[in-house]
Amino acid sequence: MTRKKVSLTYITNDSARKATFKKRKKGLMKKANELSTLCDIQACVIIYSQYESHPEVWPSPLGVQRIVSQFRSLPEMDQSKKMVNQETFLRQRIVKANEQLKKLRKENREKEMSRVMFQSLTGKPLQGLTMIDLNDLGWLIDQNLKELVDKIKTRKEELAQRNPVRVPPTPAAVPAAGDHALNLNMHATMERQAFGLSNMGNTMQRPSWFTDMMNPNEQMGFGAVAEVLPLGDQYHHGLWPNNPFFP
Repeated sequence: MTRKKVSLTYITNDSARKATFKKRKKGLMKKANELSTLCDIQACVIIYSQYESHPEVWPSPLGVQRIVSQFRSLPEMDQSKKMVNQETFLRQRIVKANEQLKKLRKENREKEMSRVMFQSLTGKPLQGLTMIDLNDLGWLIDQNLKELVDKIKTRKEELAQRNPVRVPPTPAAVPAAGDHALNLNMHATMERQAFGLSNMGNTMQRPSWFTDMMNPNEQMGFGAVAEVLPLGDQYHHGLWPNNPFFP
């Protein structure tokens, strides 16, 4: 059976308040003892109440004085660094509760927009949505797409690290023995052909008729001048008869 949540309000009934005080005081002493033993820390408890004439201390008056003296020896800034009163404690609780409420509202809003998004994927039209709803739906879709892109990128990087692509080194081109011999034979053949053409040009003799045609003056005798006939015969029958440019 679960315990009923206690309302943190002042107990107006005297007998109930006194019974609660004794019960809570005993539990506080027990918790302080457990905390000091389990964590090896220095702690003390001083309780003033209307039900007792003297304050109740734990673990002992000397122990309390030693811890209080050690606390007062600290600088004032360190003394009040983590010190809270009832008002400060309640303010901190209110701030924490507001942050938790804001977080829960955001989670509920995301769940609501996720439900709308999945319903639209099944063919349900987006009707009855305000501009705020549409903006929130667009933001949620963008966030989901961004998460998918990040997951795909991370997965590709993991696969690339597990299975790196190894490119084999390109071997240097080394000619085979047969190719080297073929190149030497071709080089020697080309040298022989070039040498034969040069000798042929030196030893080739021109025909006599070609020489006579190229040097007609040499066949006329010593110092003779060859008579060059004009175009046409002696009767002036030229190649272009009745031509005004060539009479």
